[in-house]
Amino acid sequence: MAFGKSKTKVKRKPRTGDDDRRYKRKSCRFCADKIVAIDYKDSNRLRNFVTDRGKIMPRRITGNCSRHQHILTKAIKRSRVMGLLPFVAG
Repeated sequence: MAFGKSKTKVKRKPRTGDDDRRYKRKSCRFCADKIVAIDYKDSNRLRNFVTDRGKIMPRRITGNCSRHQHILTKAIKRSRVMGLLPFVAG
């Protein structure tokens, strides 16, 4: 006898049309503005991609492409080391 398996079936509610919502994919801000170089000294732009607690926002939330997300992450880390952005919320 296997543990964790129950003999009763779980009744699920029927699916409605609202469950199949498709969201519009966010576009990369840097590709849209044709910005190739992301500078670590531009702290005002980098603050848009950092939460109030100091965490870097993920790609799925910001909508950046993978190339620009990698560049953005490096720029945020460099500006933290230089003291332009905080590591954690103060």
